[in-house]
Amino acid sequence: MERARISLLTVCGLDELDGHAQSRVTHVLSILDPAWPDPEGFGAWERHHRLTLRFHDIIEPIPGQILPEREHVERILAFAEDLAADAHQRDEGHLLVHCHMGISRSTAAMTMLLAQAYPNEDEAAILTRLVSIRPQAWPNLRMAEFADEILGRGGRLAAEVSRLHARQIAEKPHLAETFRRLHRSREVETALKVMAA
Repeated sequence: MERARISLLTVCGLDELDGHAQSRVTHVLSILDPAWPDPEGFGAWERHHRLTLRFHDIIEPIPGQILPEREHVERILAFAEDLAADAHQRDEGHLLVHCHMGISRSTAAMTMLLAQAYPNEDEAAILTRLVSIRPQAWPNLRMAEFADEILGRGGRLAAEVSRLHARQIAEKPHLAETFRRLHRSREVETALKVMAA
């Protein structure tokens, strides 16, 4: 992602896509459940480059579901390289990243794209950028851990994601039980440790 040209960044959920049809989106990263059909609304959008990945929003193995894997994160980061190359052909670009709710997989993807685009920026600044784009962000920790390793962030990116989880729980305590019910207790427990420190 080239900072000078990809100047518009959006994260959203499926139910928000129609609202961006006239936003001159040039690049789309779609993260969908494996059996979910492609959103029909994209047919009405202006021409854009799109990468679609399919895996579930989980962080631990669950029978019958597909975990986010390192190769998914590698493809997201490679998409950013393609995006940067294409940006040279445009005056300005608009990247939209979506998953089903626009809260977890998509915000994890945006986190890693920002970390890749701003390699000299510290992790707190990266997550501040993310929250300015999507205040309700709860990035998928497994995806963040893979990105942290690939980008050589030494565990700091994943740790900052857990600090964001802690801030979200502090603001909305019900999120702890919500994510426990979704089999994501490791995220919650790590965030609670951050809060207790």
